[in-house]
Parts: sequence; C-alpha cells; structure tokens
Amino acid sequence: MKLTSARIVQLSFLALFLVLFVQTEYRGHDEINAAVNAFFRADPLVLFSYLLAAKSWTWLLLPAVFMTVATLLLGRFFCGWICPLGTTLDLVTSRIRKTAPIVALKGNLKYWLLVPILSAALFNLNLAGLLDPFAILLRGLTFFFYPLLGFSAREGWVELYHLIGERRDVLAPAWNLLHSNILPFRETLYPLAFLSTVILVGIIFLERYEERNWCRNLCPLGTLLGWLGRFSLFKRVPGGLCADCGKCREICPTTFDQDILAKAECILCMECQVHCPHQRVRFRLVASTAGMGPLLPERRVLLGGVAAGLLLAIPARFRLPEKQSRLLRPPGVRGEGEFLEKCVRCGECMKVCLKNALYPAAFQAGIEGIYTPLVIPRLGYCEYNCTLCGQVCPTGAIPRLPVEQKQREVIGKAVFDKNHCLPFAKRIDCIVCEEHCPIPSKAIRSREVETIGLDGSRKKVKEPYVVEEICNGCGICENVCPLETKAGIEVFAVQNRTPLPESTEGASGQASDPYAGGGS
Repeated sequence: MKLTSARIVQLSFLALFLVLFVQTEYRGHDEINAAVNAFFRADPLVLFSYLLAAKSWTWLLLPAVFMTVATLLLGRFFCGWICPLGTTLDLVTSRIRKTAPIVALKGNLKYWLLVPILSAALFNLNLAGLLDPFAILLRGLTFFFYPLLGFSAREGWVELYHLIGERRDVLAPAWNLLHSNILPFRETLYPLAFLSTVILVGIIFLERYEERNWCRNLCPLGTLLGWLGRFSLFKRVPGGLCADCGKCREICPTTFDQDILAKAECILCMECQVHCPHQRVRFRLVASTAGMGPLLPERRVLLGGVAAGLLLAIPARFRLPEKQSRLLRPPGVRGEGEFLEKCVRCGECMKVCLKNALYPAAFQAGIEGIYTPLVIPRLGYCEYNCTLCGQVCPTGAIPRLPVEQKQREVIGKAVFDKNHCLPFAKRIDCIVCEEHCPIPSKAIRSREVETIGLDGSRKKVKEPYVVEEICNGCGICENVCPLETKAGIEVFAVQNRTPLPESTEGASGQASDPYAGGGS
C-alpha cells in the first residue's frame, strides 16, 4: 500500500484509535483524561440516533455536529481518512484474493439497514450502536482480542521466566512497562465475545468478494455520510471515466460500478488522483449536481424502512418478568428507558470497570438491551470510590459524577436469602458481608440472637440484616459471600434509584422494610 498523504492520515487515526483504546483502561489513576470515546463523540450516526431517541441534546456530541457540517461541505471524507475500521479493511484487502461480488448486497440493502435504525430511534428504540463501525470494532477488541492479548502475554512471560531461571529479575522492568502501559489490567471473559468476534471477522471476510464491501453496501454510518455528502460542493473533476482510460475503475475502492462517479459512495481517498496516468483528476469546489443521484431512496424503501423501525420497536421491548429483578445498571443511571435511549453499546464502561462488575447483556433486558452494561455482583462489584465508567461513556448514558455523589447513587438493594445464608440456614456465625460493606456507617449489620442449632441445642448466633435506607446496592456483599454457588445475599433492582441522603451516619440500626433481618 503506497503511503500517500491520505494513507498517512488514515494510519495516524488508526494509531490514535489504538492508543486511546489502550489508555481507556485502569492504569493506577482515578481519572482518564483521554479515551477512545472521542471517536464516538464525533460519530454522526450516534448523534442522529441520540437526538431521535432521547429527544434531547448533550454537549458531549458537539464534535459530531462539526463532523456533520464538514461532511456537508467536503463529502464522505470520514470513511476514507478517519474511520479505523475502514483503514483496517484497506490494510487487509490487498492480502485477500477476490472473487465475484455478492449481488444480494447491492442496491438498496444499505438503506434497509439505515432507515429502520433511524425510524426505530424515532420511536425511542436506539439500536444504532449494534451496527456502528466504531462499536463493532471496539467490542471485538474489548471482548475478545484484548483479553486474548493479555492472556497470551502473561502465559508467554511465565514460560520465559522458566527458561531463563535465576536471571528472571533482568526482565522485571520490561514486564512492568508492558503491564502498566499496554496489557489489560485484569483477565476477563465476557458474554457475547464470540458473537462480537464473528461480526468483526465477518466484515473483514467480506473483502474476499469486493473491496470495502462493508463500507459501500452495509455500513449505516457510511450510508448516512454518503447521503450527507451528496450536498457537498467538493467534487471530482472529471465526474466520470475518461473515454480513453479506465484506470479509475480498477483502483477505486468504493464507486465507479458504472462510468459515472457515484458521489454518495466516494470516500475521497484520492487514489484516482494519485494514480491517474494522465494527471487529469482533480478535486475542486464546483457547483454541480452531477453524480448526486436521487435525494432520497425509493419510496418503497423509505416507507418500508420506517414501518420496519416501528415494527421492530414493539417486540424489542419485550422482557421476561423474572429477569427484571436482576437488571442492575451502572451507578448514576436513574431511568431504564432514558438509559437505553442514550447507550451506544460500545463496551467502554465494561473495559474500565475496576472490579469486573459490568458485563454485556444478552437478552436479560430484551432485544432493546443487548450489549448494554449490566452489573453482575457474583462476578464483580462496583468499587465505592471508582467513577471510571461515567468518565468514558461517550453519550452520558452513565453520567460522570464526583466521587462523593457517585457513592450515594443507588444501583439496587441487598436482600438476604434465609434458605442459603449461613447464620439462618445452618445457625453458624458469618459476617463476611458486614465486614466488606463500604458504607461508612455499614448498610449491613449484625445482631446476636439466641436460637436453636441444627443439633437441637440452644446457641447464640450473629444474624446479619440490611439497613435499606443506606444500602446503595454496590454488590460487594454478594460478591464476597463464601457460599460457592448461589450467594446467601443478593442485590435486586429497585424502581426508585433516588440517591441516598448526603449524610448516612445517623441512620438507625433497624431496617424499616419487610427485608429487614432477612429476605425471601
């Protein structure tokens, strides 16, 4: 691949994306100043889906407004110069042997993806993140390739230590540098990792049939940018193939399926200008409608896409009732509906979660909630002093909060299961959950009661109970419960996620609800 100015810019943005991806990780600091969410905040598809679904505005997406205006002026340059997934495809396409294009992917299929996505967003169902190229690339890296890199590096380093024996201390500085700056903070296995990898690898595999196959035939962001780019005054001259030369058709990665340049498909990669044997091709500001094509897709596609979005919005909200009680969202999330309207499903919050509490939802929240973050206390818990998830969320679906306010945010409420909790079920002392509760005045406390043991003798046992008024549902109690399978205490979702009062030191030692001193 020849290093033209466009290629250099492409590779620079890909390198920036990867650097920010690695830095969007816990590196021993409480603040993340530069994160890969910057790419999402410049994403017009995220902007449009957010505005339609949430019907509100956030200044976090101001860069996407600038990108939209730039596309209206210059054309679809984003795909050819900035998009890291597009650059990845350019890097691999020359190494994949091409076969005949897939006819089924041609035509209006891309509009059958974009229009229902925007239509569903209008009906408060935001699914744009499922097919957004940034989200697809980020999920594939976060859920599979990055953990695989960490696991492979650690195992390889252990083997290297064994080989060099007593001289292993020589390698310690190199390992510290690698671990502190490149490798993931922890090893994590994520649900949906296989699906995320299949989607990303499938997009790369499509290069077997046609160069930039995903970009020209499927990508909803590319389709949106192409539609916006139709209005651009920045045009290629000449607008079609020269009568005595067909070189452009051979080297153009996205357009020239016919003799006239399809303006909505042109990603301004400048390959035709660089490789023109006659030096005829130029890109200039020209007031012309040549190559613009129809302003809107066919009526049947437009109306069918709107109807499809509406029909998708209805069943997507169906959820199994038994799943609702364990639908725990990150701290600061108040309303489930508002959260789903704003979440871009990028996976950044899961990647930075300090104690492994966040995982992608499969169908616990219905189709509407797939890939959205869930707190699973048995696997991890929300660290009391951590605010990283709110820092990296690109749309504010998880709000960025000061530590003091975040500590008072309610995720759920802890409930004891008397059939499993050791003091209730087996009449033996266990106050592990009380010891680990991070609330200064302790949301879990114990009291000594006289009871009858399993052997029939009378004995005194410390029974734990929850002070619901000050419990924030962080999940550490469920996480540290010593029972191997089902925990003796579990955190359940609540309808009212109003923050706890600023001072909880004066809370009484008795809980005022039916769960006090026990649970189900």
